[in-house]
Amino acid sequence: MLQRRLTIHGLVQGVGFRAALAREARRRGLAGWVRNRSDGTVEAVVAGDPAAVDEMTRWAARGPPAARVTRVDAEPASGEFDGFEMRPTA
Repeated sequence: MLQRRLTIHGLVQGVGFRAALAREARRRGLAGWVRNRSDGTVEAVVAGDPAAVDEMTRWAARGPPAARVTRVDAEPASGEFDGFEMRPTA
């Protein structure tokens, strides 16, 4: 199992990014969470099959149609997750 923390920059809040990311992660069988951050980014931790985590990372670089992603920072993560959840803004 691979775990990765993603920080997505650009026009990513107010465009349905969190809900779309959660839907895509669940579709790929991933666990973890997603939330908006007060600095205007979206943060997510995705955990699961390495190929699915890589697919999710590529998806995050595009996002939903209304998003304009400028950069995705990815780093190793760790934790225990039961499903995929949307968390409140941090």
